[in-house]
Amino acid sequence: MTPLADRLGLTLPIIQAPMAGTSTPAMAAAVSNAGGLGSMGLGAVGAQAAREMIEAARGATNRAFNVNLFCHRPAVRDAAREAGWIDRLRPHFAAYGAEPPARLEEIYRSFAEDDAMLAMLLDTRPAIVSFHFGLPGADRIAALHDAGIILFASATSLAEARAIAAAGIEAVVAQGYEAGGHRGIFDPDGPDERLGTMALTRLLVRSLDRPVIAAGAIMDGAGIAAALTLGAQAAQLGTAFVGCPESAADQGYRAALATAERTVMTRAISGRPARSIVNRFTAIDPDPAEVAPYPVAYDAGKALNAAAKAKGETGYGAQWAGQAVPLARSMPAAELVELLGEEMRAALAAR
Repeated sequence: MTPLADRLGLTLPIIQAPMAGTSTPAMAAAVSNAGGLGSMGLGAVGAQAAREMIEAARGATNRAFNVNLFCHRPAVRDAAREAGWIDRLRPHFAAYGAEPPARLEEIYRSFAEDDAMLAMLLDTRPAIVSFHFGLPGADRIAALHDAGIILFASATSLAEARAIAAAGIEAVVAQGYEAGGHRGIFDPDGPDERLGTMALTRLLVRSLDRPVIAAGAIMDGAGIAAALTLGAQAAQLGTAFVGCPESAADQGYRAALATAERTVMTRAISGRPARSIVNRFTAIDPDPAEVAPYPVAYDAGKALNAAAKAKGETGYGAQWAGQAVPLARSMPAAELVELLGEEMRAALAAR
């Protein structure tokens, strides 16, 4: 075991990634009950729905779990750019007999300015709160710490990790470029070193004075063992849990997961770099400057997916997955955690 796992009361250094829209209270509870750390993504819901998710998880486990918030910069609205993006997608809507939205909305609120979400967290006091896309203000971090909450944050580079450490966050999630879903880079329009999970993990372990959690394309116990050998104190797995029955993934997503061989980084779906299974949406492949900003573009993406699904086409979904997606296995979350633990122990013993 590792010091971080001991602090969190885990029997396995395995964290189920907090996949917004895919993770559920049932999944988080199952993983935590099996000895790992279950997680829920709250970035796509409001404070009341988030409260209900926390209460549901607590009704199914008495162990710690993690809740995740998005800390992106609020969108800078550009009517001309947004109208251009609607027009770019119009032929895709037309193919399914639908019209795109007349205008787009900023569908997700950043935790950096969401006072209702902060108040809810201070009231419910989940054991762990984690941040993606950046950090909230020092006042919010201090308030969460004062409530006895342990904090994690994602980093895609050493510079981001140092900012996280300087903010007093207890653990850094090293998100490699291989990872599925939204890239946690603080500035999506800035330079991206595109560091892989293992390189980034080792770099952060050598450079920081706090626990590092490896994340990105880790699908089995051998991958967990490799991350631990490099000095990570836990491994975070997302794609590995998408196929579990406790997941909220729809049938189109599950079918794509079962046959996927390739993934690609795209902005087309949400307006922010994210790794998806190759599908009809990723094939659009626009110039980044053409896409409406996150999360405004996601309003169009969700509408297009709904229009296509209504006609039986599931290839416009946000089918997030990491580069090791061919290794995905579908089984109940608790069984997967148990299997991952067995594989991890075998891999470590073989070294």
